[in-house]
Amino acid sequence: MTVTHLETGALTAALDCFFIRPGEDERTRTVGRHVLGRITYGHGGRAPLLHDGAPLVRIAMAGAGGERVTEVWTTDRPVRCGRDGDLVYAEDGEHLLCAVRIEERGAYRDTVRAVYEAAFALMTGLGYPELLRMWNLVGSITGPNEEGTENYRDFCVGRAQAFEAWAGRVTGMPAATGIGSLRPGIDLYFLACRTGRARHLENPRQTPAHRYPVQYGPKPPSFARATLLEAAGCSGPVLYVSGTASIIGDDSVHPGDIDAQCAVTLANIEALIASENMSQHGLAGGFRLSDLDCVKVYVRDADHLPAVRAHCAKALGADRGIAFFNVDVCRPELLVEIEGICR
Repeated sequence: MTVTHLETGALTAALDCFFIRPGEDERTRTVGRHVLGRITYGHGGRAPLLHDGAPLVRIAMAGAGGERVTEVWTTDRPVRCGRDGDLVYAEDGEHLLCAVRIEERGAYRDTVRAVYEAAFALMTGLGYPELLRMWNLVGSITGPNEEGTENYRDFCVGRAQAFEAWAGRVTGMPAATGIGSLRPGIDLYFLACRTGRARHLENPRQTPAHRYPVQYGPKPPSFARATLLEAAGCSGPVLYVSGTASIIGDDSVHPGDIDAQCAVTLANIEALIASENMSQHGLAGGFRLSDLDCVKVYVRDADHLPAVRAHCAKALGADRGIAFFNVDVCRPELLVEIEGICR
């Protein structure tokens, strides 16, 4: 791969994210800015491609009655895009967004490791060795592979092996989402940044995922509960909150009770982003639930959507940018998972 580095330092690079729904015009939100990537959570999916100078990722996340939502990432710096094997990417000199798809197969671990290592090679080769955020959307996430192993646990083995192989070259385990999708295979996209700008945080109410006991799989999930980005050119830092569910310590709590699971999930996020937790990580300030934006809510059972919507409206505000998806969560007993961005 031939690498061309974009210049840094000449301009600030404020990274932004927003949702576009059918009938809305993206151009009203991108005046004076450059698109780093588009991720459509829609009715169908396909391998990512380059479109209008940026990656376009299409993931099957909306059922027949679900609403299509496109997540648009923009920056105030010029963007350069490219392809490296199956990976498509765009960079602005401070941030990199890249995406790839793994088609359905009997077992995923070896391919997941190879794909993650290819993403790490791209990131470091282009000068973005610090992972900022990962999204992993897994078809039949709690179903069995051809060996009888749960697909998510199989996935976690490959991801963990990639992080082990690249220890010391890729900085830290960042915030992540591992969630079900409505199409077989795995869709992945990543954000990375220059060295020294990301801080990875854990939650005082939860065991770090990478320390989960073996009962949750042969390799624990490789991610942090949140990642704080020191945002060049912005008024303050930006906090990327991982997919969060009704887990205390490493135990799923309140199985079968959607109201209680919503309450625990929101309380977990509140504790994670609070000033008390920030200070434990040597950081000043903190956030409130009302600061969450670009919120994605994953609900296992369609019958629970009205209750989850009501909980989110009460806790986050009825006018927030929230997208809801009826998909499986990474443990069969978990009914809801929530992620977002604080700024």
